[in-house]
Amino acid sequence: MKTKLIIVVIALISLSCKEQTGVKDAVVEVATTSDKAQVDYTTYGDAITADNLIAISTIKEQYKNLKSGDTVAVKFQAPIDAVCKSKGCWMRLDLGEEEEVFVKFKDYAFFVPTDAAGEAIVQGKAFVEETSVEEQQHLAEDGGMSADDIAAITTPKRELKLMAEGVLMKK
Repeated sequence: MKTKLIIVVIALISLSCKEQTGVKDAVVEVATTSDKAQVDYTTYGDAITADNLIAISTIKEQYKNLKSGDTVAVKFQAPIDAVCKSKGCWMRLDLGEEEEVFVKFKDYAFFVPTDAAGEAIVQGKAFVEETSVEEQQHLAEDGGMSADDIAAITTPKRELKLMAEGVLMKK
Protein backbone atom coordinates (compact mmCIF):
# COMPACT_ATOMS: atom_id res chain seq x y z
CA MET A 1 0.00 0.00 0.00
CA LYS A 2 2.82 2.40 0.89
CA THR A 3 4.52 1.69 -2.44
CA LYS A 4 1.37 2.54 -4.38
CA LEU A 5 0.95 5.78 -2.42
CA ILE A 6 4.57 6.78 -3.11
CA ILE A 7 4.14 6.06 -6.83
CA VAL A 8 0.97 8.19 -6.96
CA VAL A 9 2.70 11.09 -5.13
CA ILE A 10 5.72 10.95 -7.47
CA ALA A 11 3.44 10.90 -10.51
CA LEU A 12 1.51 13.93 -9.24
CA ILE A 13 4.72 15.84 -8.52
CA SER A 14 6.14 15.14 -11.98
CA LEU A 15 2.86 16.21 -13.63
CA SER A 16 2.82 19.47 -11.67
CA CYS A 17 6.38 20.27 -12.79
CA LYS A 18 5.47 20.09 -16.47
CA GLU A 19 6.83 23.13 -18.35
CA GLN A 20 4.25 25.66 -19.52
CA THR A 21 4.74 26.75 -23.13
CA GLY A 22 2.38 29.73 -23.14
CA VAL A 23 0.78 28.54 -26.39
CA LYS A 24 -2.99 28.46 -26.65
CA ASP A 25 -5.34 28.03 -29.57
CA ALA A 26 -8.06 30.58 -30.15
CA VAL A 27 -10.85 30.93 -32.67
CA VAL A 28 -11.70 34.57 -33.26
CA GLU A 29 -14.53 35.94 -35.36
CA VAL A 30 -13.33 38.69 -37.68
CA ALA A 31 -15.76 40.80 -39.69
CA THR A 32 -15.25 40.75 -43.44
CA THR A 33 -16.93 42.83 -46.12
CA SER A 34 -19.39 40.09 -47.06
CA ASP A 35 -20.10 38.34 -43.79
CA LYS A 36 -18.45 37.17 -40.62
CA ALA A 37 -15.70 34.62 -41.07
CA GLN A 38 -13.98 32.52 -38.49
CA VAL A 39 -10.23 32.97 -38.36
CA ASP A 40 -8.19 30.46 -36.38
CA TYR A 41 -5.35 31.99 -34.39
CA THR A 42 -2.71 30.52 -32.17
CA THR A 43 -2.28 32.59 -29.03
CA TYR A 44 1.12 33.12 -27.45
CA GLY A 45 1.23 34.64 -23.97
CA ASP A 46 -1.90 36.28 -22.58
CA ALA A 47 -5.20 35.67 -24.35
CA ILE A 48 -5.96 38.67 -26.55
CA THR A 49 -8.55 39.37 -29.22
CA ALA A 50 -8.29 40.56 -32.80
CA ASP A 51 -10.66 43.48 -32.28
CA ASN A 52 -9.99 47.19 -31.63
CA LEU A 53 -6.69 47.20 -33.50
CA ILE A 54 -4.88 50.52 -33.87
CA ALA A 55 -4.01 51.56 -37.44
CA ILE A 56 -0.32 51.41 -38.39
CA SER A 57 -0.35 55.16 -39.18
CA THR A 58 -1.55 55.86 -35.62
CA ILE A 59 1.08 53.52 -34.16
CA LYS A 60 3.81 55.36 -36.07
CA GLU A 61 2.53 58.70 -34.76
CA GLN A 62 2.44 57.36 -31.18
CA TYR A 63 6.05 56.16 -31.46
CA LYS A 64 7.08 59.53 -32.92
CA ASN A 65 5.73 61.29 -29.82
CA LEU A 66 7.36 58.95 -27.27
CA LYS A 67 10.38 60.07 -25.33
CA SER A 68 12.80 57.79 -23.49
CA GLY A 69 11.00 56.37 -20.44
CA ASP A 70 7.46 56.87 -21.86
CA THR A 71 5.17 53.93 -22.60
CA VAL A 72 1.79 53.61 -24.26
CA ALA A 73 -0.58 50.61 -24.42
CA VAL A 74 -1.13 49.44 -28.01
CA LYS A 75 -2.67 46.61 -30.01
CA PHE A 76 -2.00 46.35 -33.74
CA GLN A 77 -1.38 43.97 -36.64
CA ALA A 78 1.75 44.09 -38.79
CA PRO A 79 3.84 41.86 -41.06
CA ILE A 80 6.62 39.84 -39.44
CA ASP A 81 10.05 40.86 -40.76
CA ALA A 82 12.26 38.63 -38.60
CA VAL A 83 12.17 36.22 -35.67
CA CYS A 84 14.93 35.02 -33.35
CA LYS A 85 16.29 31.89 -35.04
CA SER A 86 17.57 30.46 -31.73
CA LYS A 87 14.30 30.12 -29.83
CA GLY A 88 11.73 32.68 -30.97
CA CYS A 89 12.37 35.05 -28.06
CA TRP A 90 11.90 38.22 -30.16
CA MET A 91 10.53 39.36 -33.49
CA ARG A 92 10.58 42.45 -35.69
CA LEU A 93 7.37 43.82 -37.18
CA ASP A 94 7.26 45.99 -40.30
CA LEU A 95 5.56 49.39 -39.97
CA GLY A 96 6.32 50.33 -43.58
CA GLU A 97 8.62 53.01 -44.95
CA GLU A 98 11.65 51.14 -43.55
CA GLU A 99 10.43 51.36 -39.94
CA GLU A 100 10.32 48.32 -37.66
CA VAL A 101 9.18 47.56 -34.13
CA PHE A 102 11.36 45.23 -32.08
CA VAL A 103 9.09 42.97 -29.99
CA LYS A 104 10.09 41.08 -26.86
CA PHE A 105 7.74 39.04 -24.71
CA LYS A 106 6.64 40.00 -21.21
CA ASP A 107 8.58 38.31 -18.41
CA TYR A 108 10.31 36.09 -21.01
CA ALA A 109 7.27 33.86 -20.36
CA PHE A 110 6.54 32.80 -23.93
CA PHE A 111 8.11 32.58 -27.38
CA VAL A 112 6.85 32.46 -30.95
CA PRO A 113 7.85 29.86 -33.55
CA THR A 114 11.32 30.44 -35.01
CA ASP A 115 9.85 30.08 -38.49
CA ALA A 116 6.95 32.49 -37.92
CA ALA A 117 5.89 34.37 -41.04
CA GLY A 118 2.94 36.38 -42.29
CA GLU A 119 1.32 38.83 -39.90
CA ALA A 120 1.02 39.01 -36.14
CA ILE A 121 -1.38 40.82 -33.85
CA VAL A 122 0.45 42.10 -30.77
CA GLN A 123 -0.75 43.77 -27.59
CA GLY A 124 1.51 45.40 -25.05
CA LYS A 125 3.50 48.47 -24.03
CA ALA A 126 5.19 50.52 -26.75
CA PHE A 127 8.36 52.47 -25.94
CA VAL A 128 11.54 53.80 -27.52
CA GLU A 129 15.03 52.88 -26.41
CA GLU A 130 18.61 53.28 -27.50
CA THR A 131 20.09 49.87 -28.29
CA SER A 132 23.81 49.43 -27.68
CA VAL A 133 26.21 48.11 -30.32
CA GLU A 134 26.70 44.92 -28.28
CA GLU A 135 22.96 44.26 -28.03
CA GLN A 136 22.47 44.94 -31.76
CA GLN A 137 25.27 42.51 -32.61
CA HIS A 138 23.82 39.84 -30.30
CA LEU A 139 20.38 40.22 -31.90
CA ALA A 140 21.91 40.15 -35.39
CA GLU A 141 23.62 36.87 -34.52
CA ASP A 142 20.31 35.44 -33.21
CA GLY A 143 18.69 36.60 -36.44
CA GLY A 144 21.17 34.63 -38.55
CA MET A 145 23.18 37.54 -40.01
CA SER A 146 26.64 36.94 -41.44
CA ALA A 147 29.79 37.77 -39.45
CA ASP A 148 30.59 40.64 -41.85
CA ASP A 149 27.15 42.19 -41.36
CA ILE A 150 27.45 41.83 -37.59
CA ALA A 151 30.89 43.49 -37.62
CA ALA A 152 29.44 46.41 -39.61
CA ILE A 153 27.25 47.38 -36.62
CA THR A 154 29.27 50.12 -34.93
CA THR A 155 26.86 52.74 -33.51
CA PRO A 156 24.03 52.71 -30.98
CA LYS A 157 20.55 52.98 -32.49
CA ARG A 158 17.23 54.51 -31.35
CA GLU A 159 14.65 51.75 -31.74
CA LEU A 160 10.89 51.41 -31.57
CA LYS A 161 10.15 48.59 -29.14
CA LEU A 162 7.22 46.71 -27.71
CA MET A 163 6.93 44.50 -24.63
CA ALA A 164 4.15 42.16 -25.76
CA GLU A 165 1.71 40.64 -23.31
CA GLY A 166 0.09 38.53 -26.00
CA VAL A 167 0.46 37.63 -29.66
CA LEU A 168 -2.00 36.16 -32.18
CA MET A 169 -0.85 34.44 -35.38
CA LYS A 170 -3.02 32.80 -38.01
CA LYS A 171 -2.75 29.04 -38.02
